[in-house]
Amino acid sequence: MAADAPPGGHLEVVRPGGRGPTIFLVTYAEDERAALAALLDETGPDGPTLCAGWQTRDLVAHLVVRERRPDAAVGAMGGPLANYTTRILRQYLDRYSYPALIAMFQAGPPALSPFAIPGADEAANTVEYFVHHEDVRRAVPGWTERELPAGLSSALWKRLNGTKLFLRSAPTGIVLLWQAPSGGGVQLIAKNAVPSVTVTGSPAELTMWSMGRVSAAHVTLDGPEDAVAKLKAWRG
Repeated sequence: MAADAPPGGHLEVVRPGGRGPTIFLVTYAEDERAALAALLDETGPDGPTLCAGWQTRDLVAHLVVRERRPDAAVGAMGGPLANYTTRILRQYLDRYSYPALIAMFQAGPPALSPFAIPGADEAANTVEYFVHHEDVRRAVPGWTERELPAGLSSALWKRLNGTKLFLRSAPTGIVLLWQAPSGGGVQLIAKNAVPSVTVTGSPAELTMWSMGRVSAAHVTLDGPEDAVAKLKAWRG
């Protein structure tokens, strides 16, 4: 009987010649890392992204610095260290070619990186790499939603709890609703306040919306008209 895949990834079987099968876990973070690296390579250094002011070269430099320079990564969200982070990003862009940056990202975190701690890559990077993968995919006109593995959708849904931090200053309450095609669904109260707006979509689309990619997220907003307008203005 095949083993069940643990949460956060899927099992792959390798059958080397002359030996029994080897079963190992591939996490969704690893899948998204590989897919994003391939897309960055295909797109080239001047490709657009959904990250304001960033081309693909800037995005891959951010990903490399995040894993290899934790002292600089903290300024990526702004704040007093933002200028320091920008300087380190510029150093990496000046020092390394675009293919070299992609290779560094694809190779994964170095041994001394916090992301090399067992389980840290899967915990911290599943959403990070999914969103940045979509940042490149959805920056091009004519993009379509990917059909995600059920396990990845479930992993994204579980991690939506973490978006409460990004939504805490919203002017309304927020309920995230994952609605099944057959009706019904599950919901998460992202901010408990009244009036409240229900944001409906798949885990992928709710993730993109919650992470600020509003124009490239297929979601619907339902609630009192004034509340919906306030939330759209705040998130837009």
